[in-house]
Amino acid sequence: MALNRPAVLAEIRAAARDERPALLPGAELAGVDLSGVDLSGANLTGADLSRADLSGAILTGACLTGASLSRADFSGANLDGAFLNGAHLTRAHLTYAGLHDASLNGALLTDAILTGAILTDAILSGAVLAGANLAGANLSGALLNGAFLPGANLSGANLTDVFLSGANLTGANLTRADLAGALLNDADLTDAEGLDR
Repeated sequence: MALNRPAVLAEIRAAARDERPALLPGAELAGVDLSGVDLSGANLTGADLSRADLSGAILTGACLTGASLSRADFSGANLDGAFLNGAHLTRAHLTYAGLHDASLNGALLTDAILTGAILTDAILSGAVLAGANLAGANLSGALLNGAFLPGANLSGANLTDVFLSGANLTGANLTRADLAGALLNDADLTDAEGLDR
């Protein structure tokens, strides 16, 4: 069932009244303006939020597992501790988004824009970030084991203590990236730019 902003806000109010998280699993919210909305802890499992405006939204601890988030705008949104396992974030805008301690195992982030995003201690094992723009992002302590990052832009990114074991970084731009303490065993760095070899 397709929902609009007033319907989502009504569910948020009902959830607050009942002292529970908002329950919106499978909701059809494609293209809906949810900018600045507080969806902390909401259940949006399998929801369709493609092309939705969630800029500045608060989604701390929200469950977006398997959600369709392609081309959604999460600029400046707070997704700390959110669950985005298997979510489809192709071409999503996550500029300056907070994703500290978020779980993005197997998420599809092809061509996503994550410039300046905070991904400290995030889990992105097996995530697909082909062509993603992570310039200036902070991924300190993140887990990217087996992640697929060919052609990704990681210029100026903080990759200290990142686990990139078995990751594919072919053709990635690592110019001025801080790789202090990063684990790169079995990572494919073929044609990667900006590495001192």
